[in-house]
Amino acid sequence: MKQWPNHPFSRLPLSSFCSLLLFSLLALPARSQQKAGDVFKSDYIKKTMLAVTDWQLKNPKHPPTDWTNGAFYAGVVAAYNTTRSQAILDSLNALGERTGWQPGRRYDHADDIAICQTYIDLYRIKKDQQKIQGTIDTVKKMSQVPGREVQQHGITWWWCDALFMAPPVLAKLGTTLKDPSYYTLNDTLFKQTYNLLYNKEYHLFARDASYLINQQGEGKREKNGKLVFWSRGNGWVMGGLVKLLQELPANYRNRNFYLTIYKEMAEKIASLQQADGLWRASLLDPESYPGGEGSGSGFYCYALAWGINQGILNKAKYGPVVRKAWTSLNTLVSSEGRVGWVQPIGADPQKNFSEESWEVYGAGAFLLAGSEVIKLKP
Repeated sequence: MKQWPNHPFSRLPLSSFCSLLLFSLLALPARSQQKAGDVFKSDYIKKTMLAVTDWQLKNPKHPPTDWTNGAFYAGVVAAYNTTRSQAILDSLNALGERTGWQPGRRYDHADDIAICQTYIDLYRIKKDQQKIQGTIDTVKKMSQVPGREVQQHGITWWWCDALFMAPPVLAKLGTTLKDPSYYTLNDTLFKQTYNLLYNKEYHLFARDASYLINQQGEGKREKNGKLVFWSRGNGWVMGGLVKLLQELPANYRNRNFYLTIYKEMAEKIASLQQADGLWRASLLDPESYPGGEGSGSGFYCYALAWGINQGILNKAKYGPVVRKAWTSLNTLVSSEGRVGWVQPIGADPQKNFSEESWEVYGAGAFLLAGSEVIKLKP
């Protein structure tokens, strides 16, 4: 097993380590004994979330401040809020201690502040200024000093994944510090990305400008001639919208802008779910991408379940979509807690993944989904 020097699990107290290890041994029944209805039982969901968290913490793959871990640790926070496991909380605090509560080195890159979502969440549990000062300093510099991203791409958040990485950080700071200037900054940067990448006909985001079709109809298309809309990229966006809407005040002047995008995307995404309950790596050409993809499907399950729980989405319409998704997502989890069928790192739909393919963001998406499915009323 690959170990990074600053892997947070290495700093866990022995009692917490043993507790989490015990859960991993007891959590998941043999796959042959699992019944479809079990996956919606509260105890089953908690045990599965503990097992997934445990396995992924013990199998790190990237430096802690990497964007992949930004998504993973968002799920770990959700797992803590769901289970109240002291072992999970200890691992989260160990993460912050090992990174010095600092984001990645690129102050203007959304990927490098994704981990700051976790720092702010931990600050809310136990206030300590060092937990968020690095985040505050980095966001301030980003707002004042044009960096390489703007110079090279014209806007700061030039790829759709960025809408999960950065907007929740700004919104969390605005809410935590009671400073609406963070909301305003997010509005400016988010709308730049929206104006560039959001397709108002399909209600989906292009991954980046290279996927846009020009006036002559030229550009990247799938084998069936349809536009390329990446499942995981749009999953990032929907997950980010949920986290953003959770933070923005109900009376915030631009809240409806985000809510409208969320509703439009929810309707479109629900219509693209496949018979097995999952979504394909490329949303508009499922025939060319056989087999469901775990991370995009996890984010969609999370986002749609949240909408139902908030009374934003109609339960009769979206409830069956979420149930099918959650049932199928559980078939991707191995007996030891590894979430498989996850597309590797990339910038476009891929086909080169299998049951053995896993990534930390796949676990994060699963944990986020579980944290909302468990709240669904029968």
